[in-house]
Order: sequence, then C-alpha cells, then structure tokens
Amino acid sequence: MLKLKNLEKEQFDNFVVNHKTKSHFLQSLAWGEFAKAKKNLTPYYLGLVNDKDEIVGATLLLEKKLPLNLCYFYAPRGFVLDYNKKEIVRTMTKKVKDFVKEKRAIFIKIDPDIIKTSFNYQNEEKDNPNFDEVFNTLKECGFKHLGFTKNFETMQPRYTFRVDLEQSLEDIENHFSKTTKQRIAKAKKIDTEVVIGDKDDVKEFYHLMTLTENRKDFISYTEDYYETLYEVFNGNKNAHATLFLGKINFDKTIKALEKNLKIINDQISILPIDNLSKSAKAKLAELTRQKENVTKEISKYKDCKKEHGDEITLSAHMIIEYGDKAWVLYAGNHNILSETYVNYNTYYEHLKYCKEKGLKIYDQFGTIGDLSENNPRLGLHEFKKKFGGDYVEFIGEFDLVTNPIMYFVFTKLVPLYRKLVRNRSKKELKNEISKSN
Repeated sequence: MLKLKNLEKEQFDNFVVNHKTKSHFLQSLAWGEFAKAKKNLTPYYLGLVNDKDEIVGATLLLEKKLPLNLCYFYAPRGFVLDYNKKEIVRTMTKKVKDFVKEKRAIFIKIDPDIIKTSFNYQNEEKDNPNFDEVFNTLKECGFKHLGFTKNFETMQPRYTFRVDLEQSLEDIENHFSKTTKQRIAKAKKIDTEVVIGDKDDVKEFYHLMTLTENRKDFISYTEDYYETLYEVFNGNKNAHATLFLGKINFDKTIKALEKNLKIINDQISILPIDNLSKSAKAKLAELTRQKENVTKEISKYKDCKKEHGDEITLSAHMIIEYGDKAWVLYAGNHNILSETYVNYNTYYEHLKYCKEKGLKIYDQFGTIGDLSENNPRLGLHEFKKKFGGDYVEFIGEFDLVTNPIMYFVFTKLVPLYRKLVRNRSKKELKNEISKSN
C-alpha cells in the first residue's frame, strides 16, 4: 500500500536529483528554500512510499496563502515520478489532493516537465509517443488542462530550446547558425573574455539586469532577490548557481586590433605599386576598407577606455545546475558596444562549460509558441534558436480543483474585478488629463 508522507529534506532532494527523467531545479530543495525566503511561499517536501518505505514518487508543494484562511498549492514542473505508471500517478494525485484539502486549499496547480513535441535544428519533428496516454491519465485523475498556450501566460514557459550536451562539442557548434558562429568569432578576435564571478559580482549582474529590463520595458526582481538565489543554490550540495561575466578589457582589445592592423598593412605593402592587375586592385580596395574599419575601431575603443576605465562588463548570465541539467535562468546585457557580440560569446562559454562538466541537457529556459511577425518576443525566440537546440513544447498547466466555488471566485471573478478597477482608474486619469488641457 502506498502512502504520502513528509520527507526529510536531504532524503527528498536525493530522490529528486537522481530521478532519471523528471529531475528539475524547480522541484529541488534549493528552490523550495528560496521560495520560502523570497516568494513568501511555504514549501512541503512530500514523498509517496511503498510498504518497504521506498520512495516511488515525490513532489515539492509550494503553498500560497489567500484571504479567508484559504490557500492554493503549486508543484512547479509537476510531480517527480514515472508518468507512464498510471497507478502511481492516480495514487499520488489522490493523496496530494487529500493533503491540500486539509490545508483548506482551493486548488493545486502542476505543469509537468513532459514533452509534447520537439523540433531539431533542421526542423524535423519528433512527437512524444506516450503523450496522449499521459495527458488522458491526468484528466482522468481530475486535473483540468488550462490549454496549449503560446506565450508566457503560464507559471513556467511552455516552450524552450534545449541543447543535447551528449553530442560532441563539434556537432553542437555545427548546429549554430552562420551568424552566431561569425559573432562568436568576432568577439574572440577582439579578445573579449568570459569569466566566472562570485557573490560580490551579483551587484554587477543586477545592474545589467536593470538595464535589460528598462530597455525591454519590464521590471522583475530586486538585487536582494538575486543575492539570495545565488546563496541558497550555492549552499546546497545538489544544486549550483554560476555567474558568467562577459567583459571587454580595452587595452587587450586595442592590442588585438593593432595586431590585426599590422597584418593588413603588411599585406598592403607586398602589393606592387604600379600596374596593378584587376584582382590586385580589388584586393587593395578590400584591404584599404579593412584598414579604415580597424583604425576606426581602435579610435572608438580608446575613447571608450577614457569614458569607462580599463574594463567593462557587457553581459552577465546566471546558470542553474541541478542533476544532469543546466538552465540559463537570467541574462542581462549592457546598452552599449553590442557590436562586440560579448553576449554571444558568454552563451558559448557557459554552454561549453556545461558540456565539459558532463551535464546532459542545456536548457535556455523559455521561449514562445506564437511565431507571428508582430509578437514582441519573436526577437528573443530567434536569438535562442541560433544556438541550434531542440525547440521543445511541454504539456502545459493543469489545475486540480478542491473547492469549486472559491476556485471560480479566485480565477474568474477576482481577475475580472481587478481588470474593471484598472480600466476605471485609466478612464479617470484620462478625464483628469482632458480637463487640465
């Protein structure tokens, strides 16, 4: 007989991190502790055990308190178990439902890390042969599917790009787009560098995140949020957060450009002065153009050094490692010197880092399913696509309702009320502006 019980934290995390198919950082002990510290959520670490006290399934449940002594629960990326074993799925669902009802929950939300379909870099489609059966099992258990959404309407992205790190590095690089290869090469040619930061560099990371947020017109988190995330994940034996900082040292870049300029001048010097052939004239014109461009770049970087000092960080990314996977959780970039392509080089270096560590999956953590030209997030999608990962679609969100009346109030009436209040406020503001004019 299977039963649900609270697990010791280490026992829970060891099961999750070692699960062959459903290990995910959003189900980790570290994420539970972080959610408690910074998201005002209460974590529960539950396990489904058999008569021998062996764990056959587990889940991190995050409790969100609501008015009237109510709450709801969220299992980020779903239960950690084999979804092909129907009886375990059914029992886990029933036991968890009983558990949350005792806490006066109105529903529990899950969004399992179950792939619906994927496309490789050549746009070849691969469907999950077990998808329909798993989908129907969840619905039979009472879960309500919230639809195959196309953007970021859900708690976690329903689409992502994943790079298979079990390929050779050469194969991974061969799947990069042509422009990506060229831009990484350009960043390396001017001697930009990518270094691993530490806790003291979170401040610089946060600065670049704010620049990115302002540029893209969204606000996310405080500096303390990122500091706590970094500390919690690096204080856990099974998880790790790494900061990658893409930098340009102006002296090194100027030196690299001056070396390139010398090579160009040497090539020009060996061309005959008189009676140039047609091909020699074309070569001279090309070399002259290159000389002018490099000379301008040297001048530009000398001016940058005067304004910004010897060195500047242009890109900062936070990578989360858990089990055999890594996720590019956050990425911030400066507003200047985008033509150095430090951002591309930073992505390349932490992808290579994950490959060298023996990880199996590199997840870029989120993109869109609506690829229409007017989608404002299409640029983000196209950028991530350039690194040649599989374009993955997940199963989506499910709610298991335990209090139908309050669920209706919470999911339908409250959002409607908030929308009416926002629209009324906008109308009143518009009237005030109109009167003042």
